[in-house]
Amino acid sequence: MNKFKILFATIFIMSALTTSAQDNKNLTISGYAEVYYSYSFNNPPDHNMPPFVYAYNRHNEVNLNLGFIKANYNNDNVRANLALMAGTYTNTNLAAEPGVLKNIFEANAGIRLSKKADLWLDAGVFASHIGFESAVGKDCWVLTRGILSDNTPYFETGAKVSYTTDNGKFIASALYLNGWQRIQRQDGNNKPAGGLQLTWKPSEDVTFNYSNYLGTEGADSVGVRRFYNNFYTVLQLAPKFGITAGIDYGTQQKSKTDKRTNHIISPVFIARYMLATQWAIAGRIEYYRDPNGMIISTGTPNGFKTTGYSVNLDYIPFPNAVIRLEGKVLNSKDPIFIKDNEAVAANKVITTSIAVSF
Repeated sequence: MNKFKILFATIFIMSALTTSAQDNKNLTISGYAEVYYSYSFNNPPDHNMPPFVYAYNRHNEVNLNLGFIKANYNNDNVRANLALMAGTYTNTNLAAEPGVLKNIFEANAGIRLSKKADLWLDAGVFASHIGFESAVGKDCWVLTRGILSDNTPYFETGAKVSYTTDNGKFIASALYLNGWQRIQRQDGNNKPAGGLQLTWKPSEDVTFNYSNYLGTEGADSVGVRRFYNNFYTVLQLAPKFGITAGIDYGTQQKSKTDKRTNHIISPVFIARYMLATQWAIAGRIEYYRDPNGMIISTGTPNGFKTTGYSVNLDYIPFPNAVIRLEGKVLNSKDPIFIKDNEAVAANKVITTSIAVSF
């Protein structure tokens, strides 16, 4: 049955893209590739970064984090996207997906619902409505993703209705989803999941966003309710200087029969300064508190309580290319990292990357 669903979705999307070929101005082909090298001073023998790291997660090797080729069609009434990908990002973030689903970066189609209003219905696989950092590293201020971004969905599957005001300053979306970062619904899970996103842009230099998620995690027999909230603001305080500040707060039932809840909270702050047309620096401070293993389980007395610091240098030789260097330190309350077969409380990593879009 799932094969027929996949085939039907593929035919539907490709039909939209094929039809668009008759009008080339509405069809865009693009691509992206980001190659990286990371070195962890804890020197993991299996070359894997800690299990809560889902992007740039291979140690001491040159590898592809994310590469994709994308077709986009967009006119006044319909739109569609189809993008196929490869990379270490794919291996970790889509590990639960079967077969060729692991290689889908985007696969969605949309129809405008009103002739007068900017009101759309979209369905398929699309980028997550939670967070300000995406899977596309070139679009993020800092090279590697923060703990918060790595442990919230990068993508989601379902349907959404979105509305944008005439002046483009306010966007609202309501979503029905297959679950928390999933393409195929988890076996045994039949509970609905979804969320909201509200974005206000009073000017080109200011963005405020609130997103949430409500769903049941796990099979119905043991499923627990998760309610997750994401707040952030992006402020361009000067032509060369901007800040991003956010905080996430989530709750989840302790068990199906225990209505008490576990909690996570994670604030993050990023500042970026353009040194010159082709050079930029950025820094990030973050904290992630998950004492009961709601998202990140450690099995240690204090759970996951970790502070992160990173500094980033970008060289932008061309508008569609960036060369980056980042140093990052993670400090945990408990010794949750491994170095020389011993548990330690710190993890230091240097990462460099080359990213090109076309």
